[in-house]
Amino acid sequence: MLRVLHLTDPHLFADPNGSLRGTQTFASLSAALEHYRAADWRADLVMVTGDLIQDDSKQAYEHFRTLLSSLDLPVYCVPGNHDVRTMMRAALQDPPFHYCATVECRDWLIIGIDSCVADKAGGSVNETELARLDSAIAGSSARHVMVALHHPPLAVGSKWLDTVGLDNGDELLARLARSGKVRLAIFGHVHQNFEAQHGDIRILGTPSTCSQFAAQSDIFAIDDHPPAYRRIQLYADGRHGDELVWVADA
Repeated sequence: MLRVLHLTDPHLFADPNGSLRGTQTFASLSAALEHYRAADWRADLVMVTGDLIQDDSKQAYEHFRTLLSSLDLPVYCVPGNHDVRTMMRAALQDPPFHYCATVECRDWLIIGIDSCVADKAGGSVNETELARLDSAIAGSSARHVMVALHHPPLAVGSKWLDTVGLDNGDELLARLARSGKVRLAIFGHVHQNFEAQHGDIRILGTPSTCSQFAAQSDIFAIDDHPPAYRRIQLYADGRHGDELVWVADA
């Protein structure tokens, strides 16, 4: 079994006291990591699906590196619409950090995909990334695949969020289904829990490690859910399980 700790949307600032919608994001990510460490569940790797920072600063990425290094685990990251991709790539170029990478382990291939479009909140997976996805799956002997990206590949049922989702989600899902190997796709961006089944592919959106958006809302709105992370188990026969963990004391 392969265990993946899914974190998303920490929105860090250069100033550790920086706050997003009333939540100090450095403190809330720290609390989520401490909550993980205090439990008896241990991950093999971490997947972070974007919006690592909020303020376009190198120092915010340094805070991310410092906090995540404390886990002593490989950390795989994809960018979100608030990330500065050139800055993020430079900050995460050395192990244990990995930027839009693939990793093959225990019958599973995990692929990080860039779904961002410059200067836009919504996303799209461009032809280069789609080709890289196809090549990675075709070239791997792994029997099962998990894909990670920032934007949701299908509508989440919130009118305003669905205007800033993935423009070519249908195309991406068709590519994933065509391979016959993809079992799971995980994303961030929506700051709320989301679960759906698309054919043979389970699709999971994980809430942020900071503040959350109200689900099923026509307009922008936040709710009082605490920070969260997800614990994912990937089994050798292609089955997978997960548990959403709310950090109530963050």
